[in-house]
Amino acid sequence: MKKNKIFQLAAIGLASVALLAGCNPGESADKNSDDGGEVRTIKVAYDQASKPISYIDDNGNPTGYDVEVMKLVDELLPDYQFEYVGTTSDDLLIGVEQGKYQVGVKNAFFTQERTEKFIFPKEFLGLSSAGLVLRKEDEGIKTLADFAKKGYSLAPIAANNAQYTIIDEYNTANPDNKVKLQAGDAFTVDVVQWVNEGRVDGGVMIEGPFKQQVLAEDGPYNNLKDEVVYNEFSVIKTWPLFNKKEQEFADAYDKAIAKIKEQKKTNELSTKFYGRDLFEVLETVNR
Repeated sequence: MKKNKIFQLAAIGLASVALLAGCNPGESADKNSDDGGEVRTIKVAYDQASKPISYIDDNGNPTGYDVEVMKLVDELLPDYQFEYVGTTSDDLLIGVEQGKYQVGVKNAFFTQERTEKFIFPKEFLGLSSAGLVLRKEDEGIKTLADFAKKGYSLAPIAANNAQYTIIDEYNTANPDNKVKLQAGDAFTVDVVQWVNEGRVDGGVMIEGPFKQQVLAEDGPYNNLKDEVVYNEFSVIKTWPLFNKKEQEFADAYDKAIAKIKEQKKTNELSTKFYGRDLFEVLETVNR
């Protein structure tokens, strides 16, 4: 009788261990909602190859400016547990639109076309520097107007890329001094290489990736650091993209990110990942 009781206790103990082992530390079991209700798991898609905006670190963990801000948002939302899914830019856009992911972050700019597919919250996520990559001898070109006046060729940009919209908006506002804008087949082209090879006179690029590719010692184009330059022409707000059915979640995000900005945590992360506090020029940002 005593032996049977021991076996029963052992079985209970093993079952308890199995239950504990089944709890993944990344699942919603880690979080308790304020009202004691069920915590909802949210899939946050991020472009895993867009350092320093969003990427996978040396330990295999998601990080980057966009990701770290979303982690702070998650801390303020007890009803939600974020699960980060690394993917490509194209899959992110398709996945969020179709509901595979509830939200996606990819240094996304606002475009009117995107409002038809996604919810843009009231509060933006961060700021991004957009600039022209040029050969060293053309470093005197500081603006799109300068570039257009020269009649220079621009690396093609896919029409569904928000960078295309930026140039198109400039051309609409400056019909007498347009940049030669060509729609490309691919979402992005290798701007640094195209400019260095002379295939085009310049290309639009984001400052963070330029620093990682060219200025970083381990960058693939570090050997060109004295051959090409980056000249910022605009600082632009960036946004998380929410699935169209996620208005309640987007509203919760708005409340959380507003607090985070008040605490200047976005300023700190901007300095950490971009090497500068882009929020210092927020008053001059138009879009």
